[in-house]
Amino acid sequence: MDSLFGVAISPAEGLDMAVVAANVGHDFLAQVRHGAEHSPADAVAGDHSQPDFDLVQPGGVGGREPARGLGALSAFPVKGGGRSVFLYNSKYFAYDNAQTHMFNAGGQAFMFIKRLIKWLAKSLAVLAIFAVVGLAVLLALLWRDHKTKITLPELTGHFAVGRTTYTWVNSAETDELAPSPGAKREVVVWIWYPAAATSAAPVEYLPAAWRLALAQHSGVLMNQFLRRDLSLVRAHSTSDPDISSEQRSYPVVIMRAGGGALTTDFTTLAEDLASHGYIVVGFDAPYRTFVVVLPGNRVITRPSENDPENLPGDQQGRLINRLLPMWTGDTKFVVSQLQHLNATDPSGRFTGRLDMQRLGMFRHSFGGSQALQFCHDDLRCKAGIDMDGEPFGSVVQEGLKQPFMFILSDHSRDLSDPASSQVLANFQSIYDRLPNGRLFITIRGANHFSFSDQMLLTSHSVIRLMRILGFGGLDERRGLTITAEYVHTFFDVHLKDAPSTLLTSISKQYPEVQVQPR
Repeated sequence: MDSLFGVAISPAEGLDMAVVAANVGHDFLAQVRHGAEHSPADAVAGDHSQPDFDLVQPGGVGGREPARGLGALSAFPVKGGGRSVFLYNSKYFAYDNAQTHMFNAGGQAFMFIKRLIKWLAKSLAVLAIFAVVGLAVLLALLWRDHKTKITLPELTGHFAVGRTTYTWVNSAETDELAPSPGAKREVVVWIWYPAAATSAAPVEYLPAAWRLALAQHSGVLMNQFLRRDLSLVRAHSTSDPDISSEQRSYPVVIMRAGGGALTTDFTTLAEDLASHGYIVVGFDAPYRTFVVVLPGNRVITRPSENDPENLPGDQQGRLINRLLPMWTGDTKFVVSQLQHLNATDPSGRFTGRLDMQRLGMFRHSFGGSQALQFCHDDLRCKAGIDMDGEPFGSVVQEGLKQPFMFILSDHSRDLSDPASSQVLANFQSIYDRLPNGRLFITIRGANHFSFSDQMLLTSHSVIRLMRILGFGGLDERRGLTITAEYVHTFFDVHLKDAPSTLLTSISKQYPEVQVQPR
């Protein structure tokens, strides 16, 4: 029979020896022969250059001492088993009589440690199993989300929407961010516009060449698990239809994504605004946008050193001050190109159809910063919207003359942070000096990306996890619905002379909206 640290050995018929192994921090191997003619030394076979146990012969109890010099393992006879011996470790056990044995203090401590180690090992094994199963389930959920088709929110205006693209080269300006000296600035322009009714299929949300470039530079985790398959995202625009003949011309609104985001990340807002009778123009610029695909499948990515978010405070500020005039310069170039397009569009589509006297801006994040500065610098801007973009540049000190609206996400957690408090103070300073036509709203529960399609394009499982962690509790479609309503209504009021009461009544529909007192 086996014991914890000792073995009771009984003779088996036809056998004259048993092999015993015990492990108490070292490995012991003993061959115990049964028979009175064998001495203690004979009872142990093997290499004993460094003996590891003591041994008592059968019948050696009752005054006879164990053989010494053989280390920590001892033996005593066991009744009822014939000529048997029980090997035990005398370092951890104490011998009582021929029938019993017990732990000494050292054995009790050793057993506690051993049991603790076993418990920890089992617990870690269970945790490892749960971790592997949990990871497998999570990856399965992410993959399911990745392969699920989605449709962007329905248009709220009555116009059908078309989309077309241009690539324009600014021959008058050198791109300071380009690695090749003398390289000219380029922009890829996306235009959404009120379209004649057509039965054509919707455009690809993002063209295949752009999807490929984005996948190659986003990494497997982001492209295959954290973000939806962009080929399965259904937009509402059609490709290059005729412009609607319902109006002679349409107001123009320039849209700009923030940081490295793609213009198409704001397709929901662009399509919805176009459906209300606006020509919406967005653009991506090499070395500023995360990835840009130019004619001939030339792919240009933004170097990490051009991303302010990668830099500490002082360096970040210097880079922003360097980038801001480049971004506003790109906007001025695009506005000038639109004027040329309106005068003489080679295709004839947009000739005379762009009302450049009614020009608005709406932009997100760092794009919102540029909307503020551009409207400060260029009076061609008649009204603007900043969506969650920190103010930079001279506009902070000098203010604006045009109607302007601020749409902010929920920054209630940031109020105790001195830097965030200063940003909010800058917003308030600009807002307080605005003329009539100002509006400042906060959408409770919204996060920084609630204004774009990125909340729809991110895996729904990730969005649920973000909500559990307290990162924005607002439903992604709800956030886009509120933003789209405010964007088109603001421009209706300030570019189409709609009644201002339309703006003030929106908050009654959306309790999430907190309106800053005028």
